Amino acid sequence: MVAFSPPRSPTKSRSRSPPKVMVQSPKSPPKSFEPQIHSPRPSRPKSHAALDSPSTPASATNGSKTFKIPSRDATPSLDSKPLFPSQSGAAPTADPRKGDRPTSSAPPVPPPINRAGKPKILSKPQSVDTSTRTSLAPEASSEAADVSPFSTPPSSSGSAKEPSPPVIPGFSKPKYMGPKDGYFPPPPIHHSVAEKLQPIDSRKTSNPQSKQTAPLVSPSDLPEVRPALPMRREKDNYDMRKSVQLQRPPPPDLPVRRSFDQARPADLVAETNHRFMPPPRRTQTTGGSSFSSSAKSLEPPKPPPPRNSGEFRRPTPPPPSAPLAQPYTYDSDESDNAPEKQPTTALTDYPDASQANRRPPVFPDTTGGIPTGYETKLFAICGEYICTTGYVTNVWNVLNGKLLLSLSHGDTVKATAVAFRPAKDVEDEGKRLWLGTNIGEMHEVDIPTQSVVYTKSNAHARSPVVKIFRYASEMWSIDDDGTLHIWPSDDTGSPSLRQAPLTFRIPRGHTFSIVSGSQLWIACTKEIRVFKRTADQNYFQKMTQDPLAQANVGDVTSGAIISSQPDRVYFGHTDGKITIYSKKDFECLGVVNVSLYKISSLVGVGDNLWAGYSTGMIYVYDTKSTPWKVLKDWKAHEKPIAGILADRTSIWKLDRFQVASLGTDSMLRIWDGMLKNDWLDNLMQQRDSEYCEFRELSARVMTWNAGATKPSTIRNTEQDRNFFRELLEPENPPDILVFGFQELVDLENKKITAKSFFKKKKHKEDSDNEHMSHQYRAWRDHLIRVLDDVCPKQNYVLLHTANLVGLFTCVFVKGSERANIRDVCAAEIKLGFSGRVGNKGALVVRFFIDDSSMCFINCHLAAGQTQTVHRNNDAASIMEQAPLPRNRSPTDCQNFFVGGGDGSMILDHEICILNGDLNYRIDAMPRNTVIQAVREGNLPKLLDRDQLLLSRKRNPGFRLRAFIEAPITFAPTYKYDVGTDNYDTSEKQRSPAWCDRLLYRGLGRIKQVDYRRHDTIKVSDHRPVSGRFKIRVKTINAKKQGLAEDKAEVEFEAVRRRIAGDIK
Repeated sequence: MVAFSPPRSPTKSRSRSPPKVMVQSPKSPPKSFEPQIHSPRPSRPKSHAALDSPSTPASATNGSKTFKIPSRDATPSLDSKPLFPSQSGAAPTADPRKGDRPTSSAPPVPPPINRAGKPKILSKPQSVDTSTRTSLAPEASSEAADVSPFSTPPSSSGSAKEPSPPVIPGFSKPKYMGPKDGYFPPPPIHHSVAEKLQPIDSRKTSNPQSKQTAPLVSPSDLPEVRPALPMRREKDNYDMRKSVQLQRPPPPDLPVRRSFDQARPADLVAETNHRFMPPPRRTQTTGGSSFSSSAKSLEPPKPPPPRNSGEFRRPTPPPPSAPLAQPYTYDSDESDNAPEKQPTTALTDYPDASQANRRPPVFPDTTGGIPTGYETKLFAICGEYICTTGYVTNVWNVLNGKLLLSLSHGDTVKATAVAFRPAKDVEDEGKRLWLGTNIGEMHEVDIPTQSVVYTKSNAHARSPVVKIFRYASEMWSIDDDGTLHIWPSDDTGSPSLRQAPLTFRIPRGHTFSIVSGSQLWIACTKEIRVFKRTADQNYFQKMTQDPLAQANVGDVTSGAIISSQPDRVYFGHTDGKITIYSKKDFECLGVVNVSLYKISSLVGVGDNLWAGYSTGMIYVYDTKSTPWKVLKDWKAHEKPIAGILADRTSIWKLDRFQVASLGTDSMLRIWDGMLKNDWLDNLMQQRDSEYCEFRELSARVMTWNAGATKPSTIRNTEQDRNFFRELLEPENPPDILVFGFQELVDLENKKITAKSFFKKKKHKEDSDNEHMSHQYRAWRDHLIRVLDDVCPKQNYVLLHTANLVGLFTCVFVKGSERANIRDVCAAEIKLGFSGRVGNKGALVVRFFIDDSSMCFINCHLAAGQTQTVHRNNDAASIMEQAPLPRNRSPTDCQNFFVGGGDGSMILDHEICILNGDLNYRIDAMPRNTVIQAVREGNLPKLLDRDQLLLSRKRNPGFRLRAFIEAPITFAPTYKYDVGTDNYDTSEKQRSPAWCDRLLYRGLGRIKQVDYRRHDTIKVSDHRPVSGRFKIRVKTINAKKQGLAEDKAEVEFEAVRRRIAGDIK
C-alpha cells in the first residue's frame, strides 16, 4: 500500500497544470460546433471538409466522430465507451475515483504500480463520490471546468471577437456514436429491458452514474483486462475528450443524461397508450418514444443569450407538446399472437378503402399520355410545359403532347436534377429550366428559343447535383457531397447562375429532401434531420439534437406537405408506411400503415395526399378523418411509379390544377388534381334525396356447401320441410331469394374434374355438361317445388341460374317485382388450377331494379388450414376482374354505379352481397380448445383468431375489407360428421371453423337484419347459413337531378377558388 502513494502525487500535480499539447487557444476555430449551423462564410472551409469526410486533417483528432457530426454531436464521455464495452456492466455503481476527476488527468501509470494500488482504490469510501456527484453532472463537464481555460480565458486578446457559443443542455449529453437500430443503440440494456428498469425517479440519479462512470474507469483496475494496452487507449480517449471539452463552456448542473435513459420508461409507455389508439403489440407510433426530440423527456435550463459571432447557435429545444386530440397511431401486426383483449382495435388501423373511387381523374381534353422514348426518373412540370431529363432533356406541351425541345448532353454527362426557374412575371413562368449534371455543372435552358443560355461549369466542383428546389425567388441546389448553394435573384427579380451563390453545408449522402417554409428536411435511410434558415439568412440551424427516426419503419423514399395542413410533414417509406411529423416541435404525430408495397412518391394536392406505389397504382387519401379514407385508387402505370408532381402554377396559368406522374414504363400522364368528377359525384350521392324517390325491398340469401348432396336424399323428409320453412319465413316472405350452393357435385370425382381440365374432344365436353346440368336441374326443380309448397300464395319467378363445377346460383323474385328488373347479366370466374378450371371460383350475377344496381357473388375459395394467403389472393382475383359488360354511357355510370365504375367490376354496383364457402379457419388454436370454447359459448375467443377477421385487421390490401359482415353469434359451421351434431372425428380431425359466410356492401342502401345458421339439415359436413337484408332502391327524377347538378357545380367552383388561394 505504501508503494502506491508516490505515483499518485505526481499524477495529481500534473493534472493541475494545463496540458501543453491539447489545450487549444480560444482563437482556434472550434471543430465540434460547425454541424449545428452552417455558414456561407469563406473562412470556414476546413470545418466544411471535416463534415464531409472522416479522413480530412481537420478531423484527425476525433477520428471517425467527425463524420457523424451532421447527425449526432460529439460527446466525449460516451465516445470512449465503445472502447471498453465490458465495463458498463462491471461498474454499475459509482466509481470510487470519481471524486478525483476534477484534479486528475488520468495519464499513463505503470501497470505494476496500478495493480499494487488497486486494493487501496477500491477501499475508498463512497462518500468521496457522493460529495462531488452533485456538482459533476454530467461528469464530462467537470474536466472542462478544471483543465480548460476556454470558458474563462485568463488572457486572450481575441476572446471578445471569437466568443464561445451558447451551450444547449443536451449538447453535453453522452451520445451513442455507433449505428442505431430503431429507437435504441445496440447495448441490450437500452432495448431488451428498458421497461423492466427501476422507476423513472430513481433512474434520474442512478443511470447517469452507472453510464457515465463506466467509460472513465481505468482499465488497469479491472482484473479481466490486461493493463498495458487499455491504459494507452484510456489516455487517447481522455485526450480526445479533453480536446473537445476545451472548446465549450461548462454546461448547467443538471442530470441531462436522463433523457437518453428515459427513451422508453414504463410510465411513458403507459401515457402513450392512453394518448393514442394502440394497435396490437406495436408501439412504434408513439409520439414521445423516439429520438425526434431529446428535450421531450427533460426540462432543460435556458441557454445563455445568443452571441453575435460567426459560430453556430442552437435553438432552444421545444417543450413537450400537449396530447393530441385525435390519434394518428396506425399500425398492424402480422403475428398470430395479437392480444386478445383488443380484438377490434386494428380494424381502423388502415385507411378505409370501402368507398374508394377507381375512375382515373383525367381531364376531358388531355392526351392519353406522353411517351418519353427513354428510361428516366427525373421530370418537372410548370404550366403548359413538362420536362424529362437524363442523358437527354426533352420538353413537351402538356395540352397536346407536342415535343418542343430535345437536348442531348453526350455519352458521359447526365442531368441528375431539374427544376423550372421562378420568374417575376407570371407570364414568363416556366420558360426557363435549370439542369444539374453528374459532373457538378448547372445549365439554364430557355425553352422558347430552345437554347442553353448559361452554363456554370464549376457550380458544384464536379460533385453530382442531386436536387434543385424552387424557393420563393431563389433556387437551391444540393450536391451529393453535402453542399447547398442558394442562388439569389438578380436585378430582374429571378435567380441567376451568374450570381455568386450562398454556400452552406448539410449532411452528405442524403436520399430525400424537402423544403417547407424556411426549413430543410433531409432524410438519410431511416433518419431525418431538420435545418432552419436563420432570419438573417446567413446560417442554417440544426433544429433537432438527434435524427428523427421511428422504429419498425423502412427507409424514407418520399415526402409531402399538404397546403391545408402547413404544420405537418408526411414521409413515405419502403415498407408502405407514412410517418407524420410536426413542423413546430418535430414530434412524430403518428405512423400510418397504408400499404404492403413500397411508396415511391408522395405529394400533397389540395386537401389530399397522393401516393404512388411500386405497383403502378396511385392512391388518394383523405388524412383529416380517423382512420384515413382512400378517396381514389387507379392503375396509373403498367410499371412502378417514378414520381408524382403537383403543378401549382397551373392554377393561374391554365385555370386547372394538374398533377403529373412518371412511370418506369416511360410514360408521362396528367391528372386532375381537383378530382372534379369525384367531388361532384359524391355531392350528388349525398343529396340523392333531392331528386330520387326510394322504396324498400327485402332479400334472403343462403349459402351452403352441400357436399354433393342430391335433392332426392332430403326430398319429402321432415328435416327438408323444416329447413326451408325456417329459411323462407312464409309469414313474411322476402322479395328476392338467392340460393348459393357449393360442391353440388363431388369435387373428389377425378373423372369430372379431369374432363373439365382436359377438354380435348367436343362430344366428351358436351357429355360432361349434360351430366353436370342434370345435377343442377335437379336442385333447381327441387327449389321451385319447395317454394310452391312453403309459400303457395307468393308467385316467385325464377330470374337466373348459373353453375360452375360445383357452384350453383339460383335467384328468385316475386312476380310483382319482375317488371321492375332489367339488364340481368352473369359471369363466372375460375380460380382452380390457376384459373383454368372452376373447382374453385365465383359466380356473379347483376341486374337493375328501378334505378339501382345489385350484384350477387357466390364463391368458393381455396381450402386448407394454412392457405390464408391463397384465399386472400382468390378474393383479390374475384374483386379485381372485370367479367361483366361495360356500360359506356357517362350518364348511366353516374346514375347506376358507384366508385367511378362502369359496371364491369363487382364493386361498381351500389348493392353487393357475397356468399360462399370462403374456407377461412381459426388460427393457432388446438382443435380441443376450439371445441371446448364452442361448448362454453365463448365465441369471442374464437373470433379473435378467425382468419378472415384477422386479414381485415392486418392486411391493408385485403379486398374483402370493402365488405361488411354482421356479428357472428352462432357456432362454427364446419366440419361435422355427416348426419350428426359432432364435429369431425375422422382421421384428419379438422378443427371447427366459420367457413360459410355472408358479406355485404352498400353505404346507406342495405342493412342486414338477420344472420344465422340452420341446424335442421345435417346431410353435409357444413351447416347452411343465411341472412335477411333490407335494401333501399331508388327511382331518379331527371328534372330535379339537373337542378341539383347545377347547384353542385356552383359549390365546386367555390371549393376550387379556396384551394387555389391556399396554394398561391
